[in-house]
Amino acid sequence: MTASNLPVAIIGAGPVGLAAAAHLLTRGLQPLVLEAGPEVAAAVREWGHVRMFSPWRYDIDAAARSLLEAEGWAAPEAEAYPTGAELVTRYLAPLAATAALRGRIRTGGRVIGIARRDHGRLQESRGRDAAPFVLHVTTADGGIEAIAAAAVIDCAGTWQAPNPAGAHGMPAPGEAAQADRIAYGIPDVLGTARGTYAGATTLVVGAGHSAMNAVLDLVALAKDAPGTRILWAFRRPLGAVNFGGGARDALAERGSLGARAQSLVESGAVTALAPFLIDRIADAGGALAVTGRQGERMTTVQADRIVVAAGFRPDLSYLREIRLGLDAAVETTPALAPLIDPNLHSCGTVRPHGEAELRHPEAGFYIAGMKSYGRAPTFLLATGYEQVRSIAAALAGDWAAAREVHLDLPETGVCVTDAAAPAGACCAPAAPPVAAGCGAPQPALAAAASCCGPAAAAPVAAPKGCCG
Repeated sequence: MTASNLPVAIIGAGPVGLAAAAHLLTRGLQPLVLEAGPEVAAAVREWGHVRMFSPWRYDIDAAARSLLEAEGWAAPEAEAYPTGAELVTRYLAPLAATAALRGRIRTGGRVIGIARRDHGRLQESRGRDAAPFVLHVTTADGGIEAIAAAAVIDCAGTWQAPNPAGAHGMPAPGEAAQADRIAYGIPDVLGTARGTYAGATTLVVGAGHSAMNAVLDLVALAKDAPGTRILWAFRRPLGAVNFGGGARDALAERGSLGARAQSLVESGAVTALAPFLIDRIADAGGALAVTGRQGERMTTVQADRIVVAAGFRPDLSYLREIRLGLDAAVETTPALAPLIDPNLHSCGTVRPHGEAELRHPEAGFYIAGMKSYGRAPTFLLATGYEQVRSIAAALAGDWAAAREVHLDLPETGVCVTDAAAPAGACCAPAAPPVAAGCGAPQPALAAAASCCGPAAAAPVAAPKGCCG
C-alpha cells in the first residue's frame, strides 16, 4: 500500500471539516471524515439554541454550496442569522447527506492518536515525509482501529476543551468536585435547562461573546422567573473590559450583542465583579462559595450555579507523536500567532491567511478551523473555509492557488493594540507578502516535493512541473 491511494483524513464533521472534504473532492483527492460524536456537527448541536452573529452569507462554504446545489438545495436568505440548530438542519446535515459526502463520513469514533507509520516523534529518516499517517480511532465495541492516511487536517474544534474558572489557567481547587453545578459554554437556560436556573443565583465567568450570550439569556429568564439573580465575573477592571465595537461593527448582531451586554452592567441588571480572580470553589450548604481576589482584597460570593464561558483551548493530547510548531503562548503556529494574539491586539479582524501560515514541521499535517486559533478567540467560519480551501490546493500540488488567499472579513469596529504588535497583525500595517514560488524561501519544513513548495504528503497529487 502506498500513500498515493490513501485518503486525506479529516478530524471533525463540523462546518470546517465538511468544507475541507468538499474542497478535497474538487481537487480530485479522497477525504475520510472522522467524527467523534454520534452524528455530524455534534458540537454545533450542543449550542443549537444560540443565534449566530454572522449571517448566512458568511456561514456557507463555496465548495460545499456547489455540492448542495447540484442536488437541488436552495440556500437560506443571505442576510438572515441562523441559530446553531438551523445551521445544522438547513446546511450541515444536508451537506453530509449529499451523494458526494455521505459515504465518506464515519461517526462515533474518536481519534486518540496520530503518528507517521513506523516513525514516532523522535525517529528521523529520509523517508519520514513520505510515510503515511496512522490514526488510532475508537470503535463502538470498545476497540481501536488503525486507519492509514496520506495527510491529516485536524478540524476537531475546541468545544470539548473549555477553559476552567480558575484564575491560573488551571481548574480552581474544588472546581472538579462541584462539576454537577458548573456548566461550560452557553447552557440553554431559556429551554432545556430553564428549571435549573430559574429562581437561582448564577455566577457567569468570562468576558467574550459566549459569556455575553449566557448573561443575556439569564436576564431574559429573570424577567419571567422571580428570584433569578446574575453575577458576572471579569478578570479585568470593568473599564478595561472590551464590549466590542457596537454600531461600528460590520456584523450588526455582533455589535448589538456587546452593546446590550454592556447596558445590562451599566444599568445594574447584573452584578459585575470586576476584577474577580477565582481561587477556590467549595460547597456551602447547598450553594457554592466562590472565593477570589478583587485587587488585593479576598472576596467570597455565593451562587447556586456557575456558568464558565471563558473561552477554549486546543486538545493536543492525541498529537504527541506529531511534530508541531506552536507559539508558546497562543498554541497556534508561529506564523499565525501574531495575527490573533489577544495580548497584542483585541480586534477580531484577522489578515487573510492560508496554508503557508498553518504549516507545521510535520509535512502533510494541518490544524484548521477554530482549533487552528489555539487559545485565541474571535474565530469566524469564513476564516476556516478559506483555510481549508488553501490547504486542499496545497495538498493537490497547486501552490499558486494555495497562495492566493482571498478573504473579506467584517471589521469589528474596535481595535486595542499593543505598541509592540508586529507588522502584519490586524492592527498594524501588513508586511509585504513573500512569494512562495520557485526560488522563494520556505518555512523550515522537511524536504520539498518540488521547487515550488513543501510536500504536504508526497504521494498526494504530485505537481506536473516545477511550478505546478
